[in-house]
Amino acid sequence: MSIAVEDVRRVAGEVPDPEIPVLTIAELGILRDVRVDESGGIDIDITPTYSGCPALDVIREDVQRRVAASAAGDVRVHVVLSPPWSSDALSEDARRKLREHGVAPPRPRAGLRMALPVAVACPVCGSARTEEVAHFAGTACQGLRRCSSCSEPFQHFKEH
Repeated sequence: MSIAVEDVRRVAGEVPDPEIPVLTIAELGILRDVRVDESGGIDIDITPTYSGCPALDVIREDVQRRVAASAAGDVRVHVVLSPPWSSDALSEDARRKLREHGVAPPRPRAGLRMALPVAVACPVCGSARTEEVAHFAGTACQGLRRCSSCSEPFQHFKEH
C-alpha cells in the first residue's frame, strides 16, 4: 500500500531546521517536491539555504528517517540546487516565528534593489535604527546586528 503524497509532504515538512529549530523545513521553503511512484518508492527534493550549508546532511537524514518510519517504500532524499533557494521562500509563519525568537527576518528582496540601504527592524523594539556588527553570526545565513534605540544585539536572517 502506498502513502499519499500529501502525507509524505506533511511528515517531511515537519522536520525542524537543526540550526533554527523554531522553524520547519516547510516553513523555510527547503522542502521542494515530493513524489510517490507506483511501487511506493518515495522521492523527496530539498534545497539548502546555502550550497555549503553544514546542516544539510542532518536535514537529509532527519527527512529520510521520519518519512521511512511512516511509509513502507524506499525513501530517497535528493539535494536540488537549481533553482537556488531564496529568502523569498520563507513563509509568513516563518518570518513571524523568527521575530518572536529574536531574529530579524529577511527583508523582501525587491527592497534590496533600491540604491539606498533598507533598514533592518529590531525584533525586540521594532526600531529601524540598527547597524551590522558582524556579517556572519551563529550560522552563515545570519548576521549580527545591534539596535541603536534599545541597545539590544540580535541576529538577522540575511536576504539572498
